[in-house]
Amino acid sequence: MALKSTVFKAQIAVADIDHGYYADHALTLARHPSETDERMMVRLAALAFHAHELQTVCGGDGTLAFGKGLSDPDEPDAWLRDFTGQTRLWIEVGQPDDTALAKACRQSEQVAVYAFHHAAEVWWKGIETKLTRLSNLAVWRIPSQASQALEALAQRSMQLQATIQEGVLMLGDANRHVDIEPLRWK
Repeated sequence: MALKSTVFKAQIAVADIDHGYYADHALTLARHPSETDERMMVRLAALAFHAHELQTVCGGDGTLAFGKGLSDPDEPDAWLRDFTGQTRLWIEVGQPDDTALAKACRQSEQVAVYAFHHAAEVWWKGIETKLTRLSNLAVWRIPSQASQALEALAQRSMQLQATIQEGVLMLGDANRHVDIEPLRWK
């Protein structure tokens, strides 16, 4: 018998001071049985980093949501689609291979990767030269300490505040918060 995904609900208030974007988002996250809370919360943080693009790229007329992620390797972990259904932003979390990233770059205007695992540096050294020709790709490194701290925020029902200022995401609930300052690799 196949294991089913665990459903998490998140109410997240985004205050992106860097981009002048302020909005509340009601999100549903399906955590695949093989996905950790850490990875799921990195997906949520990545979505918060790009929430402003709902306004700046799509003029408020689009959809920002989670894809099937681990359940379907042909879908992103999160995406932004405009009102025509065109994928404007494709977000991957973890350490995807260069073939998958090249395909994502063909299917979307922009692609963002958020590497977070302790072996991310090894992955990056092995893949960096293969990605130089992908001009619409951005690769970010979430520090391991920050990604591991995100795990403590994972609850089946979450009320979160995300504040972005000077490139730093402060994500938290009523009891704790995590500061995430990603390092841009590409």
